[in-house]
Amino acid sequence: MNPSSTHAYDRARTTPRALATEAVHAGRDDLARQGLHAPPIDLSTTYPSYDSRGEAARIDAFAADGALPEGTPVYGRLGNPTVARFETALARLEGTESAVAFASGMAALSAVLLARASTGLRHVVAVRPLYGCSDHLLTAGLLGSEVTWVDPAGIADALRPDTGLVLVESPANPTLAELDLRAIAHACGSVPLLADNTFATPVLQRPVEHGARLVLHSATKYLGGHGDVMAGVVACDEEFAGRLRQVRFATGGVLHPLAGYLLLRGLATLPVRVRAASATAAELARRLAADPRVARVHYPRIGGAMVAFEVHGDPHEVIAGVRLVTPAVSLGSVDTLIQHPASISHRIVAEPDRHGAGVSDRLLRMSVGLEDVEDLWGDLDGALGTDRRSRRSVSAPGPSRTADGRPLVSRPGGR
Repeated sequence: MNPSSTHAYDRARTTPRALATEAVHAGRDDLARQGLHAPPIDLSTTYPSYDSRGEAARIDAFAADGALPEGTPVYGRLGNPTVARFETALARLEGTESAVAFASGMAALSAVLLARASTGLRHVVAVRPLYGCSDHLLTAGLLGSEVTWVDPAGIADALRPDTGLVLVESPANPTLAELDLRAIAHACGSVPLLADNTFATPVLQRPVEHGARLVLHSATKYLGGHGDVMAGVVACDEEFAGRLRQVRFATGGVLHPLAGYLLLRGLATLPVRVRAASATAAELARRLAADPRVARVHYPRIGGAMVAFEVHGDPHEVIAGVRLVTPAVSLGSVDTLIQHPASISHRIVAEPDRHGAGVSDRLLRMSVGLEDVEDLWGDLDGALGTDRRSRRSVSAPGPSRTADGRPLVSRPGGR
């Protein structure tokens, strides 16, 4: 390879690029100079080496700070080249130094808790609502952690000398409540703020720009985007990434290379998918808010493809009545999904805690996909039934938006 082409490659890799461009090219910048177009899938579990002294030195270096070994890979539990491409790409999209991928979102959160607990910082301050299994993991103390649940205004007062983490989710699962991440990060002081960004994705917000140190994704959702891969990832600075790699190596919560490949492919269309689905979701939120069969609609100010709504009637009848929309847990796929949080995603959370966090028994959560809005509305209209009430109580939904996310109308106050 001649020097000029090498220089062009380095310049492409370091010059700031728009999010849509990063989504397509991050993690793939070296392919063209290797004569490749699609990234290869490395399925090896182990890698040959005739230099055992060198291998020992590399293992010692990893044990010291969790830095990625120089040279060829060592073992699949320590790292994989295909997964590393996804980690590089996600870090670029979130604006962090590094990212560490895991077998699921819960494996990723568990690794964060274990990394903090290993230094004696077992206490967590958290704000509800969170994803139901995240809530359960903290409440049950399964990893030896202790949690203090607070409102955002109580974070600073809840901090203790052994507090290792502040955990929030915005927009929250399933109510779509939004938090002021910058104010929360300020209240955290030197304690790392972990923001679950699964619902928003880096297309709609980048928590590190508001002061978060760690960004969590259930990559199963929007990052994969097609309902065919399970994964989790934490975007963070390189120092914390080293600790997470060490936990991953010791506990074995590694991401399969094929999953890494599918996630890298999913990132390429992430901005297009999120913006298109968000435009449809905003329109559905508007129609639901105007419908007398719906008691309340929750839709984030930042937009997005998630809509939650409370019905006057039986929510189970709505679940049973959809035909185009898929009644299933999870979210972020190209097809629209609907579920009843009190029965599935948040069933594991004690009823008083669910209700206290705003998760009512009549709440439905819908992940809007890429279908035509009229087809989706026709299905929802049929599933809601014929009980058209003259009295209704709705909270204002988000504005209808253009395909690039710009609001078409201003949003009334209150939510």
